[in-house]
Amino acid sequence: MTIPTITNGNLFLLLPGKISAVAQLIAEEKHISSMQALHDFYCSETYYKLENEETKFWHLGNVALYEEFLEENNKKQKI
Repeated sequence: MTIPTITNGNLFLLLPGKISAVAQLIAEEKHISSMQALHDFYCSETYYKLENEETKFWHLGNVALYEEFLEENNKKQKI
């Protein structure tokens, strides 16, 4: 049995679970709605990296993605 290769063509199969989990962490931490958390994540550089197979961000776990999102937001606030 061969393990399928992840490509930009099939990466979308992995994303819903990761996006949902990260959005839930955002919503809980920021005390915002799930919809707002999803919006915030979809508008982030972290999401852009996650949806691009070349960055290999899909290898990261949910907490690591959440921490990347927080770091990104902290950098934006310092500007």
